[in-house]
Amino acid sequence: MDVQGYRWVCWRVWLCRIGGLLSLGLIPVLFNWRPRLGVLARCCSCPPALAHILLLRDHFGKQYVVDVLTEEVQEGSIDLTGGEMEANETRDTVRLHNKEKPLLRYYVFEGLRYVWTAKKGAFCRVSVLNEDWTCADLYRFKDGLSCLEQSSRRKIYGTNLIDVPVKSYLQLIVEEVLNPFYLFQVFSITLWLVDKYYYYATCVLVISILSISVSLYEIRKQSVTLRRMAQLITKVTVRRSSGEEECVSSVDLVPGDCLVIPEEGVQMPCDAALLAGECLVNESMLTGESVPVMKTALPAGGGKYSSEAQRRHTLFCGTHVIQAKGGRAIAVVTSTGFFTAKGDLVSSILYPQPINFRFYKDATKFLLFLGGVALIGTIYSLVVLTRTNASPILSFFNATWWELVIRTLDIVTIVVPPALPAAITTGTIYAQGRLKRQGVFCISPPRINVCGKVSIFCFDKTGTLTEEGLDVWGVMEGSEAGFSDLVPDPKLLPPGPMQTGLACCHTVALLGGQSLGDPLELKMIESTGWILEESDGDGHVLDSQFGGYRVLAVMRPPASQSHCEGNLSSKAVAIVRRFPFSSSLQRMSVVALGPGAQPALAFLKGSPEMVASLCRSVPAQFSKTLRSFASEGFRVLALGYKHLDERADLRTIEREEIERDMQFLGLLVMKNLVKPESAEVINTLRLAHMRTVMVTGDNILTAVNVARSCGMMSSDDRVIFVNASPHSALSQASLRFHLGEGGENASHSSTDGLTQGLYQNGVNYHLAINGKSFAALCDHFPEYLPKVLMRCTVYARMGPEQKTQLVQELQNLNYRVGMCGDGANDCGALRAADVGVSLSEAEASVASPFTSKSDNISCVPLLIREGRCSLVTSFSLIRYMALYSLTQFCSVLILYTVKTNLGDFQFLFCDMALVTLLAVVMGRGGPHEELHPRRPPGSLLALPVMGSMFLHTLLIILGQLAALFITMSQDWFVPLNSTVPGAANLPNLEDTSIFSISGYQYIIMAVVVTKGYPYKKPLFYNVVFLVILLVLLAFMTWMVVYPLPSLQRLLQLYPISDMNFKLLLVALAALNFLSCFILEVLIDNGLLTCLPRCHRKSQSKKQYKRLDILLSDSPSWPPLNQSLSSTECTVIGLS
Repeated sequence: MDVQGYRWVCWRVWLCRIGGLLSLGLIPVLFNWRPRLGVLARCCSCPPALAHILLLRDHFGKQYVVDVLTEEVQEGSIDLTGGEMEANETRDTVRLHNKEKPLLRYYVFEGLRYVWTAKKGAFCRVSVLNEDWTCADLYRFKDGLSCLEQSSRRKIYGTNLIDVPVKSYLQLIVEEVLNPFYLFQVFSITLWLVDKYYYYATCVLVISILSISVSLYEIRKQSVTLRRMAQLITKVTVRRSSGEEECVSSVDLVPGDCLVIPEEGVQMPCDAALLAGECLVNESMLTGESVPVMKTALPAGGGKYSSEAQRRHTLFCGTHVIQAKGGRAIAVVTSTGFFTAKGDLVSSILYPQPINFRFYKDATKFLLFLGGVALIGTIYSLVVLTRTNASPILSFFNATWWELVIRTLDIVTIVVPPALPAAITTGTIYAQGRLKRQGVFCISPPRINVCGKVSIFCFDKTGTLTEEGLDVWGVMEGSEAGFSDLVPDPKLLPPGPMQTGLACCHTVALLGGQSLGDPLELKMIESTGWILEESDGDGHVLDSQFGGYRVLAVMRPPASQSHCEGNLSSKAVAIVRRFPFSSSLQRMSVVALGPGAQPALAFLKGSPEMVASLCRSVPAQFSKTLRSFASEGFRVLALGYKHLDERADLRTIEREEIERDMQFLGLLVMKNLVKPESAEVINTLRLAHMRTVMVTGDNILTAVNVARSCGMMSSDDRVIFVNASPHSALSQASLRFHLGEGGENASHSSTDGLTQGLYQNGVNYHLAINGKSFAALCDHFPEYLPKVLMRCTVYARMGPEQKTQLVQELQNLNYRVGMCGDGANDCGALRAADVGVSLSEAEASVASPFTSKSDNISCVPLLIREGRCSLVTSFSLIRYMALYSLTQFCSVLILYTVKTNLGDFQFLFCDMALVTLLAVVMGRGGPHEELHPRRPPGSLLALPVMGSMFLHTLLIILGQLAALFITMSQDWFVPLNSTVPGAANLPNLEDTSIFSISGYQYIIMAVVVTKGYPYKKPLFYNVVFLVILLVLLAFMTWMVVYPLPSLQRLLQLYPISDMNFKLLLVALAALNFLSCFILEVLIDNGLLTCLPRCHRKSQSKKQYKRLDILLSDSPSWPPLNQSLSSTECTVIGLS
């Protein structure tokens, strides 16, 4: 963010105030729209260290003005924040130029506090003061802060409050009125009142007031709702350095405070690192994951603390601690307010990043285009109206010239439709309502239109494509000699460490007698038949049974085994330490004890590759056995164990000490069934020509099998594995592609045959890559990355950060990326994607823009269909509002030419009874049941859109001119009184004919621009719109053919008795409809898009489309069974 400092200049400030009064408030309004102009006019530039105000500019180019605030602090108070900051640096943070009174200079932007650090010469987030804390630093805070330290920190960090601003109605009204759209409305209404269009102006004023009232009510209601969700004020117990415990408000918490977590749980008001005990936490509000997570104490090592890296040791703000156990749970506050995980997510809702969507960008340009049309119309009206002025040098205040000014300005209010911004959101509002009724909730409505342009969808595997729960298929014990036979039921295993490991290596907890935890671990425990117990009360009885260690849980064998002697698995086993599963580590471990003085055992469970790397040896045929299970789609976990040294202190032993030199125990094989809806949805997306990829943390062969099962790959498609390795001291970075079926052992002839023509021989192939290879590919082979992304379908063993990186890399290829997951490890990717869908039971989660109550991916086609419907509806409404304006624009200019104009009630009838009524119900049509292979257009300025509007306008002009000339050619035609200007000479035949044909044209355009197949249901499904359409059409025909005299007087229409002429007008309207409808059909079938192709074949602007064509012309890619170094890699150039 670019920061520029400014100081107030007194005389400039007063000069601007006087200018604001003299300009009747125009200058302050301009400064409100362009903050930089206001700053430059009233201030002079200065270093940020001396500034009164700051001008901020983010990387999107948007500018903000913030005040610099000061706070008196005690000498050296920031030194108390801990960490590795030098004393001088921290002193510089608060001391600027006044040594007697140290001042903290800071500003608050989007809820975040930024403090001035003189040594860095910049304003930095206040979190910089504790971002370098290590785990050892956090343990130093275990004894708590003194009251003085806490008070000093609160002045620096501010209050612990996620304060969502809720503005008063008066503030909201001022902000709305200062909006350019509403200022244009005020200008238009004032102009109409001056022009004596009292009824029309009054109706528009009433509708505008109602619109503003509803808008302000909804805005304030949303702010209040978000504030209630975000703000949490509760009482918490903190430990003081004196040893006392104090109950304080959560608002007063600061980083470094030591919290005591009650056993019954608490709603976390901040981010905190757990230092003692264990906590069962529900994180569904942040992640959408409904399964409670077990949090364990932070290791006391000297490594740098990171809330993301140590997620399993961090209690996040907004999450609910269901239960605290394992002795007294102690946590140290690490982040407060908007710096917490919850604060970050709330901030993303309050201050969303601009959506990089062409449709929204083009809407502004489209308004400018209409403004250009208005300018042309203004010039034309000036030319036409000044022809009647006998003396052009008359005073400006002469009545004729005043009329001229009114008439020309009126053109602008006609061409630029005030309802156009509302038309952009109408389709989205209807779609959001339909989605909510089907269990899909949206916290970012503008992204609904983006759903219509999604070109690739990424899916998590477990819990998304496959069932959440797993069934145990069997267990294979292993030794150096090899594997034993598969035992289908773990209860049939002989007593030994394998059975004990299956029973103990988990983080399942009891709550009210109910087991809670990962579904996989629940199934694993259930398969052993062992019973989980936890201590009641203080647990000293259990502790004394197991060597005096703090017991977290006890696993008791079934009665059939409890009578066996001489084996650990025949006796109860206590879990005394847990190191929870980490996606980045791909493993978890526990320390278990038998009763009495038996030696402690460490058990390890995780991915087979990771467990194997931590064991001294693995069974023969390990890779072959693993590959066999994984290729059949089984979920495979490996277990290991070892005896711990009797001298080891189990209370402080490090994870690294436990998880090494293990003895391999065996494999746990679990069947993870594909959800029945997955294959159907993937097939639907495939038929719609939409790419689908799988992003999972599971084994690559298991992922490939699931990809085949759900239809991402067909049974005939070949799989090519991508292996990339980083450079080391002994070797360079290398990249290698090899076939899946047969792999590197495939026959040379078959490999050559595939290489010679992947496309020519009709062979489809998919790439598959794991997380390690993906990281090496990004770091050492960036030139190959786009090509791999274009053909890769399976991404396995991907960590949370890698999932996010993958989404961003796909976006760099100009893909519109969708991501569907079940929360937890997918949160980053869900938020980074253009369309993120979280499968959660929660009604709405801040983990992603969309939350589906459905537990399967059937919501994905629904979202895409609704997105396409919303986008097409928005296009239709914008085109209709523009064509309505252009129709009225043409009518007024033609009437100006013959020296008359539309009447007050004529304007009112056209705008309210016809256009507004049709526009409101036009967007009600729902999406089509099928996904079409072609996505809807996304640009308002594309040739088909602009060309169709131009051609329709020509037909409208021809229709109105035909009506006028036919009228003027009649024998009974009576010319209007040209000595009376404007609408004062009504009624007249010229106006009546133009009004009649234009009334039909408003209805005609509503039918023509309302699109049905292939993105929306046909017109007759929108019953309300169809009924209103027929009623208005009948009313217009009745008004033209058999009008009531009272209606004619009200609308100031000339009474015409010639029935043949009236029927001719109706026939002319029918001909106008037929020509417009045929033109629209021709344009839909490529009338305009085929014109450029006659000259040259245009190249797509999207990089992935250009790259796809180039790869299709490269039959030798990828080079199979060749080791490529980063310097040898070549890539197809994009030009």
